[in-house]
Amino acid sequence: MTTDTATNIRFEAAVPQFTVPDLVRTAEYYRDVLGFQIAGYWDGERVTIAPDTPPVFAIVWRDQVQVFFNRADQPEIRTGRAQGAYEAYFRVTGIDALAEEVRARGADIIDGPEDRVYEQRELVIRDCNDLILCFGEAIGRRDP
Repeated sequence: MTTDTATNIRFEAAVPQFTVPDLVRTAEYYRDVLGFQIAGYWDGERVTIAPDTPPVFAIVWRDQVQVFFNRADQPEIRTGRAQGAYEAYFRVTGIDALAEEVRARGADIIDGPEDRVYEQRELVIRDCNDLILCFGEAIGRRDP
């Protein structure tokens, strides 16, 4: 991995994000068949390991790889885009410097940088193909 030494911006990982019809079934498949661990579910208000309400988001991980899942039946996904439904999620350091850099280069910044309740500071950009990209920096504990 390389670091832009002039600004201390570092891209650490890219995380695929898929929209699926059944989050729990999908996360359990990745765990039981592909050997991932379930990092947690998000029900719209809180993170949990064992959902007692239908989750809208889930994360699985194995080694250094994470996969994000969004539930497909959310009204926002059917009609447009749910908050948090990105084509890709990039883990970075130096998020504020990155925001300044891409803003100066004419990026279409949709949101952020903004601190989230799930301990990430995020910047959301629409690229030249209308793909929504999220860049996140850990501001609390590190996710697996």
